Amino acid sequence: MRQSCAGVGGKDKLEEQRVCPIRYALKRVGDQWSMLVLYCLTTGTMRFGEMQKQIGTISARVLTQTLRNLEQDGLLTRKAYPTIPPRVEYTLTDLGRSLASSLDSLFVWAEENYERVREAQASYRKTEVSQ
Repeated sequence: MRQSCAGVGGKDKLEEQRVCPIRYALKRVGDQWSMLVLYCLTTGTMRFGEMQKQIGTISARVLTQTLRNLEQDGLLTRKAYPTIPPRVEYTLTDLGRSLASSLDSLFVWAEENYERVREAQASYRKTEVSQ
């Protein structure tokens, strides 16, 4: 049975997250960076620089914070090797793979429908300008 989040609110954000797992999940993976990191890691273990290059528009600071948040939630592991320069690899955990698997249809939908969405946006802008 699904848990209802109706009526959950108030000042205590941590309590909201405890009471409503959907809000917590959306908070964590609803931002574009977490989704992109999860998507990158579905192909396997990656190093920080590889991930930053693949994502393209993310700063080192934002990527670092996103990785820490996902690690804190148990969605990925971070393995540091004592080398010079330091080498750090990130891998999805079983929990992270289960989430990525749940998001797979969204990833596929985005790839398959990107052009259609862009066309709809262009059409909408033309309609807005002509009104």
